[in-house]
Amino acid sequence: MKKKIGFVSLEPSLAQWLVEKIKTAPASVSGKQEFSDAICALIHNESTSLMIELSESGQSDVFFDVIQCGGLSIDAKTRRVVRDGEEIFLTPKEFDILYFLARNRGEVFTKEQIYQAVWVGEYLFDDSNIMAFIRKLRKKIEPNPDAPEYILTIWGIGYKMNDRNQ
Repeated sequence: MKKKIGFVSLEPSLAQWLVEKIKTAPASVSGKQEFSDAICALIHNESTSLMIELSESGQSDVFFDVIQCGGLSIDAKTRRVVRDGEEIFLTPKEFDILYFLARNRGEVFTKEQIYQAVWVGEYLFDDSNIMAFIRKLRKKIEPNPDAPEYILTIWGIGYKMNDRNQ
Protein backbone atom coordinates (compact mmCIF):
# COMPACT_ATOMS: atom_id res chain seq x y z
CA MET A 1 0.00 0.00 0.00
CA LYS A 2 1.38 3.39 -0.97
CA LYS A 3 1.56 5.91 1.85
CA LYS A 4 0.36 9.44 1.30
CA ILE A 5 2.32 11.83 3.46
CA GLY A 6 0.58 15.05 4.37
CA PHE A 7 1.08 17.87 6.82
CA VAL A 8 -1.31 19.87 8.92
CA SER A 9 -0.44 23.09 10.71
CA LEU A 10 -1.96 23.03 14.15
CA GLU A 11 -2.70 26.26 16.00
CA PRO A 12 -2.29 25.93 19.79
CA SER A 13 -5.96 26.76 20.37
CA LEU A 14 -7.04 23.95 18.02
CA ALA A 15 -4.62 21.52 19.67
CA GLN A 16 -6.04 22.39 23.10
CA TRP A 17 -9.59 21.94 21.75
CA LEU A 18 -8.60 18.49 20.45
CA VAL A 19 -7.21 17.50 23.85
CA GLU A 20 -10.49 18.54 25.51
CA LYS A 21 -12.54 16.57 22.96
CA ILE A 22 -10.37 13.51 23.44
CA LYS A 23 -10.96 13.64 27.21
CA THR A 24 -14.71 13.36 26.63
CA ALA A 25 -14.40 10.43 24.21
CA PRO A 26 -15.77 7.10 25.46
CA ALA A 27 -13.33 4.89 27.36
CA SER A 28 -13.75 2.23 24.66
CA VAL A 29 -11.94 4.43 22.09
CA SER A 30 -8.52 2.85 21.67
CA GLY A 31 -5.43 5.05 21.61
CA LYS A 32 -7.14 8.14 23.00
CA GLN A 33 -4.61 8.61 25.85
CA GLU A 34 -1.62 8.20 23.52
CA PHE A 35 -3.14 10.69 21.06
CA SER A 36 -3.83 13.19 23.86
CA ASP A 37 -0.29 12.79 25.22
CA ALA A 38 1.19 13.28 21.74
CA ILE A 39 -0.81 16.48 21.16
CA CYS A 40 0.21 17.81 24.59
CA ALA A 41 3.86 17.12 23.70
CA LEU A 42 3.39 19.23 20.58
CA ILE A 43 1.77 22.05 22.58
CA HIS A 44 4.62 22.08 25.11
CA ASN A 45 7.36 21.89 22.43
CA GLU A 46 8.47 18.45 23.63
CA SER A 47 7.98 17.18 20.09
CA THR A 48 7.94 18.79 16.66
CA SER A 49 5.88 16.22 14.79
CA LEU A 50 3.25 13.56 15.19
CA MET A 51 2.71 10.70 12.80
CA ILE A 52 -0.69 9.01 12.66
CA GLU A 53 -1.19 5.93 10.55
CA LEU A 54 -4.60 4.58 9.63
CA SER A 55 -4.75 0.80 9.69
CA GLU A 56 -6.59 -1.20 7.05
CA SER A 57 -9.68 -1.20 9.30
CA GLY A 58 -9.70 2.60 9.46
CA GLN A 59 -8.33 2.57 13.04
CA SER A 60 -5.55 5.06 13.69
CA ASP A 61 -2.33 4.30 15.47
CA VAL A 62 -0.37 7.11 17.12
CA PHE A 63 3.36 6.53 17.02
CA PHE A 64 5.14 8.04 19.95
CA ASP A 65 7.38 5.28 21.22
CA VAL A 66 10.84 3.76 21.41
CA ILE A 67 12.04 2.02 18.26
CA GLN A 68 14.80 -0.59 18.42
CA CYS A 69 16.95 -1.20 15.34
CA GLY A 70 19.75 -3.53 16.31
CA GLY A 71 21.91 -1.63 18.82
CA LEU A 72 20.14 1.64 18.01
CA SER A 73 17.34 2.89 20.27
CA ILE A 74 15.21 5.85 19.11
CA ASP A 75 12.92 7.39 21.75
CA ALA A 76 10.28 9.61 20.13
CA LYS A 77 9.02 11.14 23.36
CA THR A 78 12.39 12.30 24.69
CA ARG A 79 13.93 12.60 21.20
CA ARG A 80 16.95 10.61 22.40
CA VAL A 81 19.02 8.25 20.32
CA VAL A 82 21.26 5.68 21.97
CA ARG A 83 23.59 3.22 20.23
CA ASP A 84 25.04 0.38 22.27
CA GLY A 85 24.46 2.31 25.52
CA GLU A 86 25.95 5.61 24.33
CA GLU A 87 23.76 8.64 23.66
CA ILE A 88 24.07 10.19 20.21
CA PHE A 89 23.21 13.87 19.90
CA LEU A 90 21.25 14.78 16.77
CA THR A 91 19.88 18.04 15.45
CA PRO A 92 16.06 18.23 15.33
CA LYS A 93 15.97 17.56 11.56
CA GLU A 94 18.44 14.69 11.84
CA PHE A 95 16.22 13.14 14.51
CA ASP A 96 13.06 13.66 12.43
CA ILE A 97 14.64 11.97 9.40
CA LEU A 98 15.96 9.07 11.47
CA TYR A 99 12.63 8.60 13.27
CA PHE A 100 10.69 8.71 10.00
CA LEU A 101 12.92 6.08 8.39
CA ALA A 102 12.93 3.89 11.51
CA ARG A 103 9.15 4.11 11.88
CA ASN A 104 8.85 2.87 8.30
CA ARG A 105 11.71 0.39 8.50
CA GLY A 106 12.23 -1.56 5.30
CA GLU A 107 10.23 0.84 3.12
CA VAL A 108 12.16 2.73 0.44
CA PHE A 109 11.63 6.50 0.21
CA THR A 110 12.79 8.96 -2.41
CA LYS A 111 14.59 12.10 -1.27
CA GLU A 112 11.47 14.09 -2.03
CA GLN A 113 9.28 11.80 0.09
CA ILE A 114 11.68 12.18 3.01
CA TYR A 115 11.61 15.93 2.52
CA GLN A 116 7.78 15.98 2.47
CA ALA A 117 7.61 13.85 5.59
CA VAL A 118 10.01 15.94 7.65
CA TRP A 119 9.89 19.59 6.56
CA VAL A 120 6.92 21.75 7.47
CA GLY A 121 6.20 25.13 5.95
CA GLU A 122 7.98 26.94 3.17
CA TYR A 123 11.32 25.40 2.27
CA LEU A 124 12.96 24.84 -1.09
CA PHE A 125 13.43 21.14 -1.82
CA ASP A 126 16.98 20.24 -2.83
CA ASP A 127 18.27 16.69 -3.41
CA SER A 128 21.71 17.57 -2.08
CA ASN A 129 20.22 18.84 1.18
CA ILE A 130 18.67 15.43 1.97
CA MET A 131 21.91 13.69 0.97
CA ALA A 132 23.86 15.97 3.32
CA PHE A 133 21.52 15.16 6.22
CA ILE A 134 21.82 11.42 5.52
CA ARG A 135 25.64 11.73 5.39
CA LYS A 136 25.69 13.58 8.74
CA LEU A 137 23.30 11.05 10.28
CA ARG A 138 25.47 8.16 9.15
CA LYS A 139 28.57 9.78 10.66
CA LYS A 140 26.75 9.95 13.99
CA ILE A 141 24.82 6.66 14.16
CA GLU A 142 26.74 4.17 12.03
CA PRO A 143 29.64 2.18 13.51
CA ASN A 144 31.27 2.48 10.06
CA PRO A 145 29.67 5.29 7.98
CA ASP A 146 31.37 4.03 4.80
CA ALA A 147 29.58 0.66 5.18
CA PRO A 148 26.21 1.64 6.66
CA GLU A 149 24.22 -0.88 8.69
CA TYR A 150 21.19 1.26 9.52
CA ILE A 151 20.41 3.76 6.74
CA LEU A 152 20.83 2.06 3.39
CA THR A 153 21.05 3.70 -0.03
CA ILE A 154 18.82 2.17 -2.67
CA TRP A 155 20.61 3.33 -5.82
CA GLY A 156 18.46 5.27 -8.24
CA ILE A 157 15.58 5.51 -5.76
CA GLY A 158 16.45 6.80 -2.30
CA TYR A 159 16.94 5.47 1.23
CA LYS A 160 15.52 3.00 3.70
CA MET A 161 16.14 1.90 7.28
CA ASN A 162 17.55 -1.61 7.30
CA ASP A 163 14.76 -4.03 8.19
CA ARG A 164 17.18 -6.84 8.97
CA ASN A 165 18.63 -4.94 11.94
CA GLN A 166 16.05 -6.03 14.50
